[in-house]
Amino acid sequence: MRICGIKLTHDGAIALVEDGRLVFCVEQEKRGNNPRYQTIDNLDAVVVALAEHGLDPQDVDHFVIDGWDGEVESQFQVLSGVTPITLKGAPYVERNANRLLTSRDGFNLMLEGRVFPYKSYPHVTGHVASAYCTSPFAKAGQPAFCLVWDGCIFPRLYYVEPGGARFVECLFPIIGHAYAVAGHHFGPYRQASRTSWDLGVAGKLMAYIALGSVDEDIVAVFQELYEERFTADTEHARRHRAEVNSEEASLEAMHDFFDASELRLKDNLPEDVLASFHCFLERLLIRQMAIALERHSCFPGPRNLCIAGGCGLNIKWNSALRATGLFDDVWVPPFPNDSGSAIGAACSAMAADKGFAPLQWSVYSGPALLRSDVSSEWNAAPCSLRELATILASNKPVVFLAGRAELGPRALGGRSILAAATSPAMKDHLNDIKLRELFRPVAPICLEDRAPEIFSPGTPDPYMLFDHQTRAEWWNKVPAIIHLDGSARLQTVPRTSPHKIAELLVEYEELTGIPLLCNTSANHHGRGFFPDAAAACQWGRVEHVWCDGLLWTKTVVSERSPAERLLSV
Repeated sequence: MRICGIKLTHDGAIALVEDGRLVFCVEQEKRGNNPRYQTIDNLDAVVVALAEHGLDPQDVDHFVIDGWDGEVESQFQVLSGVTPITLKGAPYVERNANRLLTSRDGFNLMLEGRVFPYKSYPHVTGHVASAYCTSPFAKAGQPAFCLVWDGCIFPRLYYVEPGGARFVECLFPIIGHAYAVAGHHFGPYRQASRTSWDLGVAGKLMAYIALGSVDEDIVAVFQELYEERFTADTEHARRHRAEVNSEEASLEAMHDFFDASELRLKDNLPEDVLASFHCFLERLLIRQMAIALERHSCFPGPRNLCIAGGCGLNIKWNSALRATGLFDDVWVPPFPNDSGSAIGAACSAMAADKGFAPLQWSVYSGPALLRSDVSSEWNAAPCSLRELATILASNKPVVFLAGRAELGPRALGGRSILAAATSPAMKDHLNDIKLRELFRPVAPICLEDRAPEIFSPGTPDPYMLFDHQTRAEWWNKVPAIIHLDGSARLQTVPRTSPHKIAELLVEYEELTGIPLLCNTSANHHGRGFFPDAAAACQWGRVEHVWCDGLLWTKTVVSERSPAERLLSV
């Protein structure tokens, strides 16, 4: 049975699941240097994705569209070729605690002039299904709680077992966008607008707060305003809790919250305010999670947790939940945000048919590298991974393109810029290359068996979704990957992995004794991963591009930046 999941709105993607196995997931931002969070405006994208794998729409047994905004149903205005059509889908949140897998059926999905029936499940259903079905808990047949915290909803706790899933409760009345709203009021991304949104701000703030310190007086202000405006038995607070399905009302309430905060905190440094707000939310999340688990202690089996929704990208909250000891194990898929929603849509249909069964999948299931012509300003030559390790050891960054792209927003060695971490100037150089703020960290990609020696806890983290502290004895050895607070967003790779990145790390370790490299995404600023070597060469901000065994070297090198000059000293 073939199931095609489709996410039409931001982070648009097409996924195909065949007999319980993920065949591919194509996120639109990873095509043709598209902007981040690209939507699907034309259904021809579905036809193209299927054709790339030798399939016609008629070869698909079920089409599933991810639900979206709406209390009863969602609507999508799209093109099919040149024909405008309206598709109706499920709402954002399920309407009944025990009916997570209730679909809304449609009959006008037009692909290449042919009309197909489709199903649509609530948006949160896709998050629950993608997180649980890809987890080790599903593979072991174990139950799990699932936390879903998206931008425009309160954090929602579900309980999932192979036979079904049910809603447990909302943990507290703050939407996931609160983090980004805070950035509209404090810090480097402050702006007057209450309507325009940069979906990347929350991740940037997670880095920025390392500049600040937690001030308990500021935390107390946030706690007081939270109780007054969101949890009190007042008309204002009751109205906020009742309007949970209104994104506009929830956003307005968060802006009012921070307006009141600004009046009280105008004399404090913005980095301290944001660090303290992060701390307030983290404590609230842990406290309310513990209360919920105590309240629902009757659920049987191991106490596992899956985390999904956009807030699942907050590595500090993920680590804090894992460190509480409330759970036997914690799982975050590499696509907790909407980049996994097409997979979630397909898994929802699979769950409706056969229960929440495990999905066979690989994180390297994105688009394959394209063949394309590279400018004559670049020379190509065969290059072994040993030779590439030697280039990296000489403090030269390399764009590294290997196999199919990784799923989700993190570069995991398939579409990466790699560099030695041994120079303190390398972080600034990479941020300069990427046109990023200098306070932004650069992540380490490390051989799994050596990670505990360098990081605490240094446990396996293949998808870069938990926070690790760098051990003091390594600070001077790998300064480029250490954030301002000593932390690192670690990715671990088993040295036995068949992926080329593992072989490269082993070669680099043999040359230098260092089992890790700097790793940041290979992309234009504000766009998805490079689809091919030609795109990386045309970008031209790194003089070496390695693509599946060929090394492209820039023949005309532009004036070096100050960070580059420091690297050569």
